[in-house]
Amino acid sequence: MTKHELLVPAGDMESLKQAIHNGADAIYLGCKCFGARKFARNFDNEEIVEAIKLAHLYGVKIYVTMNTLVKDEEVTYFLEQVEFLYKSGVDAIIVQDFGMICLVRNMYPELEIHASTQANTSSKETAKLFYDLGVKRVVFSREMTLEEINSIDVPIEKEVFIHGALCISYSGCCLMSSMLGTRSGNRGECAGSCRLPYSLELDGKELLSKKYLLSTKELNSSSRIQELLDSDIASFKIEGRMKSPEYVGFITRFYRNLIDHKKIDLTEETSKLKTIFNREFTNGNLFSTPAVELMNNKTPNHIGLEIGKVLEVTPQKIKIKLTQPLNQQDAIRFLNSGKGFIVNFLYDEKDKLINQATDICYVDNKVNLTECDIVCKTQDYKLLTELKNLPERKINISYKVAAFIDKPLEITISDGINNITETKNIVAKSINAPLTKERIKEQLEKLGNTPFISTNTEISSDNNIFISIKELNELRRYLVEKLISLRENSKRPFIKKQVEFNYSKQQGDKGKTASVYTEEQLTTCLELGFSRIYVIDYNLYEKYKDNESIYYKIPRCTRIPKVLEQERNLVSDYYDYKETENKYIADYSLNVTNIYTMYYLNELKMQSTTLSVELTDNEIVNLLNKFQSKFNQVPVSELLVYGRVENMIIKGNILSLEEKNYGYRIIDFKNRRFPVYFDGINTHILNFENKNITDKELLSKVTHYRFDFFDEDATEIKKIVNQYL
Repeated sequence: MTKHELLVPAGDMESLKQAIHNGADAIYLGCKCFGARKFARNFDNEEIVEAIKLAHLYGVKIYVTMNTLVKDEEVTYFLEQVEFLYKSGVDAIIVQDFGMICLVRNMYPELEIHASTQANTSSKETAKLFYDLGVKRVVFSREMTLEEINSIDVPIEKEVFIHGALCISYSGCCLMSSMLGTRSGNRGECAGSCRLPYSLELDGKELLSKKYLLSTKELNSSSRIQELLDSDIASFKIEGRMKSPEYVGFITRFYRNLIDHKKIDLTEETSKLKTIFNREFTNGNLFSTPAVELMNNKTPNHIGLEIGKVLEVTPQKIKIKLTQPLNQQDAIRFLNSGKGFIVNFLYDEKDKLINQATDICYVDNKVNLTECDIVCKTQDYKLLTELKNLPERKINISYKVAAFIDKPLEITISDGINNITETKNIVAKSINAPLTKERIKEQLEKLGNTPFISTNTEISSDNNIFISIKELNELRRYLVEKLISLRENSKRPFIKKQVEFNYSKQQGDKGKTASVYTEEQLTTCLELGFSRIYVIDYNLYEKYKDNESIYYKIPRCTRIPKVLEQERNLVSDYYDYKETENKYIADYSLNVTNIYTMYYLNELKMQSTTLSVELTDNEIVNLLNKFQSKFNQVPVSELLVYGRVENMIIKGNILSLEEKNYGYRIIDFKNRRFPVYFDGINTHILNFENKNITDKELLSKVTHYRFDFFDEDATEIKKIVNQYL
């Protein structure tokens, strides 16, 4: 039977302590750099060492998130940080960047690596590739169903998110924040573009106005816990490194009790949870929830727990009819208006101050509420106060004592893994009052404020022995301190290897490539002599596939990849492409931001690699120069010079769009218009403007210019391409 690890987030030391003492099996946290939650407090190196020691003392594992894309100028520091973590005893690092996964696996073969959810493992083929690379665990995409995950028979550890915030886009595939500014989600800087209001229109006609069209509910799998426990998932992961320590403590204890089959009132505990954080809850894609039911289009914020209704409003007071208790110092929010405040003063019907109300009550109208509304509790003061007090977590130990006259006293302490034996002075024969086994047991089990509790003490001894109580106490303290040190400093053996590289791909002729949606675009590109044309429509590809320049653009994030069926392909997911003689080009969605990702993609048989669209012009030039310097060869590369970047790919039809109708747009608060369409499986959101790179020095460095056409006709295409001749 699979032992299911409860994996909990910690954004700071207080959250870490809450996670440990409320029952986490493992904790994931971030350094000051390279973590996908840059704006969490995170841990400096001294705190990392302290966190590892404290967690290991209690038998809790520490995984550190090194899961941002890494740029070339950061590689040295990234590897230094990895080595520091390795030597400090970290149990695993969580990595997104494909180049860094491969490089670290080769350099540090004994260091455990988990492929981050940002690495987008959405299929058996991707899981198998990571397994073959030596990755210990994959964090599956939150778009996968439990049935799909259970069907994957690769012998790699499976990790799945079971609670917390959901990204609307496939993780690692969201460029929205990056394209709208400089804050890259792949670099831990997501600006939360999905939590903003958008309007939806079709061919210029507004269908929806200023709704939170991309904002999801919170994942909550508590009602389906038994199905999770029946799976072969190794680790149940909770999202929340930006959440409060009290949230971490509550949610850890909540799922610990469920996993351990403790009797709890799920309705009552869920009500408490709603006061801590609630955007409305969903079982998520994990349990095949329909796409539109994942969404909360009303608000992206914490809603709280509904506790009553406003009966009457005056400029001074708000009269409320409660269905749940309200306490002084609780926080409330009025659902429709969005206004809220902390209840500093609570009144009964006689206008007297009270600490708690359960029926009719009054609060001061501090927010100029004018209409009757629904009342929600967004902070429960008593619950938060209770959660600040850490529960006691004890480690079971046992003793074995050998106390025989004229032989050294011998005591062994054991935690079930470590056994420490210490001998002391020769045991004497008692003259007056022999030391009983009960007294020896009593002294050894006086563990006080240590992290231990004795569950068994076995004593073998003569009947009339004398041992001083002072000696017993000293031995106990010595053994406890030694066991603490042994647990705190448990580490893997450090092994570092020299990595050898061998790049042998010839650059070949320079040329132009394009992705196309329509036959007119395709035939125009053929007329203009494009060396490769990536066709999105499969039927259109089938019609023209006999032409050597026609490639099929394989759909992203597909569960049943057709990577082995076409002779020529543009690919967007990580698979082992070495198994066939077909031709493959790596798309920009494979996030090439450093020379090592480009190198290891070449090892996967890529003909050419498209560089990340998140790189600046200078970073692109530096990458190509560094590649040539490192591997003594000009890299075979492709660069998107014109076209709309795909900002998001979203599972399902969340906007209820007509399939393959390209007239839809979502419009943000700056009136930027983003093309959006549904292909029958996924929803795609393109950027509001075309990328347009014309710098001649930059263009001279790459092998192929890439054009992504969307709604351009033949005349427009010719005009655009002429700029690059």
